Amino acid sequence: MKDQYEVISSEYNRALEKDTISIVKSTGGAKFAGYSDEELRNLPEGIKENSFGCGNPLAFSEVKKGQTVLDLGSGAGLDLLLAAKRVGSAGQVIGIDMTDEMLNKARKNIEVSGCKNIVLKKAKIENLPIESNSVDWVISNCVINLSPEKDKVFSEISRVLKPGGKILISDIVAQNVPWWVRKSGILTAACAGGAISEQTYLRKLEHAGLVGCNVAERQYYDPSQMACIVVDNLPKLLARISCCGKSVAHALLTKLAKPISRKIWSAKFYAEMPAVD
Repeated sequence: MKDQYEVISSEYNRALEKDTISIVKSTGGAKFAGYSDEELRNLPEGIKENSFGCGNPLAFSEVKKGQTVLDLGSGAGLDLLLAAKRVGSAGQVIGIDMTDEMLNKARKNIEVSGCKNIVLKKAKIENLPIESNSVDWVISNCVINLSPEKDKVFSEISRVLKPGGKILISDIVAQNVPWWVRKSGILTAACAGGAISEQTYLRKLEHAGLVGCNVAERQYYDPSQMACIVVDNLPKLLARISCCGKSVAHALLTKLAKPISRKIWSAKFYAEMPAVD
């Protein structure tokens, strides 16, 4: 039986082939997730479509020239490229991902962009190959919810951050979702099955030693948008069944999503490591 890491990897590999599985993809692309037209201008072709996130983790950040930014679950590299522009040639951006396919996509996008200040590392976010007290910013986009060992992730974030270092993480959270959401492989990869509540998220950040933990922004999704996530990943034969020109699967899934549409949402978390006196 596949473990959760294998399920996630296989679903994201399939997503790259189909350009699916993403709340961002299913609800209007990267711009819906908080990216400005200026940020998306002059990016490598296809990078937006292969960015499976739920927000812009750099939107409210104060990343400065010369700093080091660590992106957990860096995917095809959208946030890596944006962070690289902010830190400049004197800074560094490190991307962590556990899937070879995503890393290969990111390498190609980085090469096209011409950025020389980005380093990619293959690893799980529960065990970061990063020196302690070496990072100014940790960002992540709809990834930590996928981890079955979130306490380890938060502990690693605390370990690698410099005193006074900060995090800005966009992630999916959930409150009182039905059991079938938790058990769905597709919904887990789509950032729903493994989501925890805002309160639990904040408590875990604090337990890891971070301070000033708060939710900077929230984004809710309507039932139709949530249904798109599942429809995009159904076998083609089922997805194509229609009546009166409308997708039968989408209509049924929209009805199923209504009771949970206010129980799953995107939140942007901010926190800091205590500064040294």
